[in-house]
Amino acid sequence: MRRLTAVDAGAAARGLFVGQKATDAAALAPELTTAEADPAADLAALEALADWCARFSPAVAMDPPDGLFLDITGVGHLWRGEPALARDLIGRLAGNGIPARAAVAATPGAAWALVRFGAEQTISALGEDEARLAPLPITALRLPMEAAAQIVRLGLTTIGALADLPRGSLTRRFGAEVVRRLDQAVGRAREALVYRRPPTPWFARLAFAEPISAPEDLARVTSDIAALLCARLEREGRGARRFELAFHRLDGQVQCLSIGLALPGREAPRIARLFQPALETVDPGFGIEVVTLVAAEVEGLSPRQRRLDEHREVAVEEGLAPLVDRLANRLGEGAVWRAEAFPSHAPERAVARRPPLSAPSSAPSSASASGWDPERPRPLRLFRRPEPIEVVAPVPDDPPILFRWRGSSHRVRRAEGPERLAREWWRRPFEAPDAHRARDYYRVEDMAGARFWVFRDGLHAPGAPAKWWLHGLFG
Repeated sequence: MRRLTAVDAGAAARGLFVGQKATDAAALAPELTTAEADPAADLAALEALADWCARFSPAVAMDPPDGLFLDITGVGHLWRGEPALARDLIGRLAGNGIPARAAVAATPGAAWALVRFGAEQTISALGEDEARLAPLPITALRLPMEAAAQIVRLGLTTIGALADLPRGSLTRRFGAEVVRRLDQAVGRAREALVYRRPPTPWFARLAFAEPISAPEDLARVTSDIAALLCARLEREGRGARRFELAFHRLDGQVQCLSIGLALPGREAPRIARLFQPALETVDPGFGIEVVTLVAAEVEGLSPRQRRLDEHREVAVEEGLAPLVDRLANRLGEGAVWRAEAFPSHAPERAVARRPPLSAPSSAPSSASASGWDPERPRPLRLFRRPEPIEVVAPVPDDPPILFRWRGSSHRVRRAEGPERLAREWWRRPFEAPDAHRARDYYRVEDMAGARFWVFRDGLHAPGAPAKWWLHGLFG
C-alpha cells in the first residue's frame, strides 16, 4: 500500500497528513504532485545537516527522519543568549531553503514535544517544561501508536491529564513505556542520545563579521583558535592527543582537518604548525564564516618547567615528540611506529607494532623473556612474505653452497645453522609457504659480504626436493 511519508505546507492545508493512503490523498487533492520516497537520501541529507550544525554545538544527535537534537549547554553565551542562537539557526536554514522550527528545553523529550506541537519558537526556562507540556496532545510524548490511541479513547487528550493519574495505574494499564516517556519529558528520568561525534567539553569557536578566504587569514585564525583552546587546557591541567579543526563555509559545507600527537600536548604554536601543511587543501568556496576546534583524547598533563640548564639532556616532549608528530601527520599514523618484541617462535609474529613513543608493554628481566635473544639474531629487514630461491646444497641438513635469488646467483662463503622452528600448535599455523612443516633457518654470507636469512621448508624426503626460501636481509 502506498502512503504519504511527508507533506508540504500546501498539502497539510488541504487536510493531507503523513501516513495517509495515496489514493485517499489523491481523492482529496486531485492536483496532488508526488515523488517517490528515498529514505537513504533523506538520511544522508540529515547527516550532512547534523555535521553543518556543529558550528552551533559540538554535540549533535540525529532524530530521523526529520529532527536534530543539539546540546547547547554552555554555548548560548556565544550568541548572547539561547533565543538569539535559535533565531540564527532557523534563519540560516531558511536562507538555504530548509524550513524548520526550534525549541529549547531542559530535556530532549520536552524539546521534541514543544518543537512539534508548541509555538513557532519556544524557549522554555528552567523549571517551566512541565507547565508548557501540560496542554500538549498525548502524541507529543513519542508513544507507540497503539498506546497513544488507547489513551485518547479513554478521554485523556493532553499530557497534563495523563500526568495527573496515579503512576501505578498508568503502568498496569498502558505499560512501563508510557511512564518512562513521561518521566523523560519532565526530567525525572534520563535519556541517552547518540551523538554524531563523541561529546566533548573541549571545544572552541571563532565567528567572523565578514567571511575569510585568503590563505594567510586561514593560518592566522588557526593560530588564534589553537591559542584559545590550549589556554583553557593549560588552566585545567590537561593535554590532548588529537585536535580536529573545522572550517564552516557560507554554502553550508564543512572542511575538516585532523592532527594527532604522540604525547598529550597543549602548545598552541606547535599545534598550529602541524595544521599548516594541510591548510593548502582547504577550499574556502565563497568564504568561511565560522571555525571550530575540538580536542579529543584529553588527559591530565602536569605542568613542566622548560629550561633551567641549557646543558641538560633534552626531554622527549621537547626533542623527539615534535619530530614524530610531523612525520605521522605528513605520512600517516600507520607509517610511524616502534617495533616491540612479541613472544612467538614464528618470525612473522615475533615483532609487534606499537605507537612510537609508547611505554614498553612489560619490563622483561632477561633477553629471553623479551623475545630478543642475542644467541638467535634476526635480520634487520624481514620480508612480509618469504621469497622462493633456487638452492644447491648437500643433503640432508647442510646449508646452501649456492643460491639464486631475483635472477642473481650468490655463492655462499659462510653459513650458520640450522635453527629449527616448528609451527606453534597453540596458535594459527604458519601462513606461508607451508602450514604444516617445520623450517630450518640458516644465516649465510655470500662472497660479496652480503648476509641473508634463508630456510628450508620441511625435512628432506625421498623423491621430493626440498623447497628453499629467503626470509630477510641482515644488512
